[in-house]
Amino acid sequence: MYVKNEKQLLENAATPEIRKARSILVDAVNKAITSADPSSAMHRQLKLEGKHLRVGAREFNLSDAKEVIVVGGGKAGGSMAEALEKILGDKITAGVVNVPKGLASKYHVKKIKLIEATHPLPTEAGAAGAMEMMELVSGLGSNDIVICLLSGGGSALIPLPAEGISLDELQETTKLFLKCGADINETNSVRKHLSGIAGGQLAKAAYPAKVVTLVISDVIGDRLDTIASGPTYPDSTSFADAMAVIKKYKLAEKVPKHVLERLKAGLEGKVPDTPKPKDKCFANVFHEIIASNTLAVEAVAEVGKSHGFNVSILTTEMRGEASEVGADFAALAKSVMKSDKPVPKPALFVSGGETTVNVRGKGPGGRSQELVLGAVAGLSGLQNATMAAFGTDGIDGPTDAAGAIADGSTLKRAERLRLDPKDYLKENAPYPFFKKLGDLLMTGPTGTNVMDVACLVVV
Repeated sequence: MYVKNEKQLLENAATPEIRKARSILVDAVNKAITSADPSSAMHRQLKLEGKHLRVGAREFNLSDAKEVIVVGGGKAGGSMAEALEKILGDKITAGVVNVPKGLASKYHVKKIKLIEATHPLPTEAGAAGAMEMMELVSGLGSNDIVICLLSGGGSALIPLPAEGISLDELQETTKLFLKCGADINETNSVRKHLSGIAGGQLAKAAYPAKVVTLVISDVIGDRLDTIASGPTYPDSTSFADAMAVIKKYKLAEKVPKHVLERLKAGLEGKVPDTPKPKDKCFANVFHEIIASNTLAVEAVAEVGKSHGFNVSILTTEMRGEASEVGADFAALAKSVMKSDKPVPKPALFVSGGETTVNVRGKGPGGRSQELVLGAVAGLSGLQNATMAAFGTDGIDGPTDAAGAIADGSTLKRAERLRLDPKDYLKENAPYPFFKKLGDLLMTGPTGTNVMDVACLVVV
């Protein structure tokens, strides 16, 4: 059970129909997160048969390896590391995995050191862990094996400022990108060119060892060069791409001086670019995606089918301004209520992906909460429509909520409390809005991350 405040969420229902819809959505949240459970995914995809490790369809001989090194990081890093130790045991030589602050003690590991770092802003501890990883993988032989564990949040949790850039400057740049509205691919194209480990540079340090990267995907399209900024994958972006993003969002006069200087030096060929697909360091690098947003969306779909609903998976590439996506969901609810299109009632619609928020106000943010807030006005009066959106990591933006839930009576309840959703949208403050209504989805950190899911139920 992930949703901790289910009782309150159900008590907030104005009718038996909405209570049923809310119950289904709570079940959907639980099942989506369960589908991305790191430990289950690791045991599902990895099998040790004698001295041979099977990873998906590939097999690796451990008998010739003098060193089996484990590195990586992300919100699911602790659970992945714990599961890997249960599978490989003493065959692991050493390891370092960066995990979110406060979670290291939750996992039982002996060979792998768990270093607590932070997200979304990088810290000194994370940088120290990244440096230790680079030292561990350097100097290995061709028979040695590096197992890299990557999951959502890895870009911030495994920071290693490039030469000439301080951690403070990396933090300041990260803050700018959190507010400018850039998508994850744009953000990571810059991150990789300010890093000493991202964009394939970990793989380059590990060469000629075999590198097996196990991935819990948190990006649209499961792009391996973007997940955790692709430390073991060829970088398809260049210094020119990074500078183009800086210019697109008018950040040239805002980013720290040394950041801009490095990007300019890269453009002039004074700084080597990140390793590209033809680099020899990728000859012995393998990747396996063990959990993804698609699996989470399919889990939600199964919940709908189990209740006899007509289910429609809208997309697994949800993107765009969060509040606008929410308004689109409300328009969809109206269409179903009016004409039973695109599918007849009872219906469940589900989308997966990651929206963005162009921060204009001073609120705490949270893109899933803002998505639902964007739907509140449009849902008003639709007594049989209910929706929810949530981050599978249980941490929506900088808040302690996974997301929020709203239905056709939410606006009326808000008005009784003198809450105007337009005011809260203007301030990017969905968290206090839904907290006052008691409609935040509270799961706590889930230990995984496969992006966000949004669902709409029309009964």
